[in-house]
Amino acid sequence: MTLRAARPNLQWMVAAPPRPHIENVSDTARWVAVYRAMETSRPDALFQDPFAARLAGEKGEAIVDSMKRGRQMAWAMIVRTAVFDEIIEAQIRAGTDQIVNLAAGLDARPWRMKLPADLRWVDVDLPGILDYKLGIMRGEKPGCRYDAVRADLREPAVREELFARLGAQSRRTLVVTEGLLIYLTTEQVGALAADLHRPPSFHSWLIDLARPELLKIMQRYWGKSMGNVNAPFQFAPDENTKFFEPFGWREVEFRSSMEEAYRLRREMPMMWLWRLLGRFRSAKVREQFKRFSGIVLFDRI
Repeated sequence: MTLRAARPNLQWMVAAPPRPHIENVSDTARWVAVYRAMETSRPDALFQDPFAARLAGEKGEAIVDSMKRGRQMAWAMIVRTAVFDEIIEAQIRAGTDQIVNLAAGLDARPWRMKLPADLRWVDVDLPGILDYKLGIMRGEKPGCRYDAVRADLREPAVREELFARLGAQSRRTLVVTEGLLIYLTTEQVGALAADLHRPPSFHSWLIDLARPELLKIMQRYWGKSMGNVNAPFQFAPDENTKFFEPFGWREVEFRSSMEEAYRLRREMPMMWLWRLLGRFRSAKVREQFKRFSGIVLFDRI
């Protein structure tokens, strides 16, 4: 069985197109916050985010409720959140003294995670979404040194100045881009990768990445709605993580979303059947399926 043949049955991995509740790309942060709130309410929760429900608000609930199988799709974002948490914690233990979270959205890690008091965490995003988040979080104390930078990362001059300034403040920085790259063009991702490599202290970079086959499925189900809010799904390179090597980044850890979902007991419905069928496929097809979606940690070359 090829990945092409598997596509129709992989519709559980994505939801039907959101209706007009999503007005702009920043609204997707409310959607993901609902999933974090759902996980937090479980007795066997993988993480606790007591702020997620407030951050999502009624609009976030409306977005999820407007989606076909919207709540069944929580597993993918929950797994991604949990794995990002694990890798961030490991990087801090390894000596990271600054985390730069690009397109941070409604991420509440500086408040919800147990972080060293001397760690510096920098959220970067557009003014609207950051102002909204900081308004909700007013009165809450982050567990580390926290800064919010309002910036449009699409502007090369803005990136150059910001990264140079942040790089000078750190010995070892982890850059986090969670749920960002898929909305960018290949050229934009390449430019971002090159810019991130310039500050010597930007040691590691944590991303999530999809294969082209998954991108096509997402475009089919979500493409029209996301395109209407100027947020089309675009980036899923054929080269997978090899795409980043010419820009100075090498893969040091790849966590398959499917394998991590199994480990964390947050699999999509009927995934047990795909695991069973996979045993009869070639090693090449199994590797492609493993990399259908994943979380990747890069280090500088």
